[in-house]
Amino acid sequence: MSWSGYSQDKALNVMTFNIRYDNPRDSANAWPHRKGFAASQIAFHQCHIVGVQEALYGQLTDLKSQLPNYRYLGVGRDDGKIKGEFSAVFYDTTRLKAIRSETFWLSETPQVPGSKSWDAAITRVVTWVLFKDRLTKKEFYLFNTHFDHIGKVARKASAEILLKKVKEIAGNKPAIITGDFNAKPTDEPIQLVTEKSNPLFFTDSKEISEQPHYGPTSTFNSFQSKETGDQPIDYIFLKGKFKVLQHATLTQTWGGRFSSDHFPVFARLIIQ
Repeated sequence: MSWSGYSQDKALNVMTFNIRYDNPRDSANAWPHRKGFAASQIAFHQCHIVGVQEALYGQLTDLKSQLPNYRYLGVGRDDGKIKGEFSAVFYDTTRLKAIRSETFWLSETPQVPGSKSWDAAITRVVTWVLFKDRLTKKEFYLFNTHFDHIGKVARKASAEILLKKVKEIAGNKPAIITGDFNAKPTDEPIQLVTEKSNPLFFTDSKEISEQPHYGPTSTFNSFQSKETGDQPIDYIFLKGKFKVLQHATLTQTWGGRFSSDHFPVFARLIIQ
């Protein structure tokens, strides 16, 4: 290993996790049967930040009750309060202090709650938080999102808005993007985000991990026995001076059942 124990102590454990909304029609895979799995994955991997997608208000309160050191920031995408899915940010309050947080909509009117544009099937949001690391005293931004699953134009426009907003909000401070992009690495939205000729580009944390990626490359399982396909749709992107110690797709099962229809994606980072 090229990283020391001293460095590891200062590392931030970051996760992006589409927890699958609470849908009773999922029967044996419905949220009440797997909420403990999801909470235990976050706790076991000692995550300092978790960008969650598809989380309904009741799911957030369930996770919070099982993770007493954590709190979350974000709003429901339907009304800017508690209605609809959240792209919330959970964080470990013993390690991180949240200084400021807001949510904007992926639409032509980003400040209008419930707004959607282009060919988007559903309202989509980005929740961001400015954090201060209590240990290293460093400040950084976290942006968490969930792109549309239908609208190709919407996904491209969402990538453009996201990059523009990150620059506007975070300036030159280190920034992390977590999210379910509903897009593979070769698809236009991901190409836009990672295109090095674009001054606003982000780097996929997987590509610069010092330890080779652990686990399957696909991040979706559809509640089947294994991952579907061989490409990710969930990512942790970085901008600024980051060192990535480890990167993984986490596929633990409990009696053959997963914590969600997506696998959490995990990265251990150091802000240099």
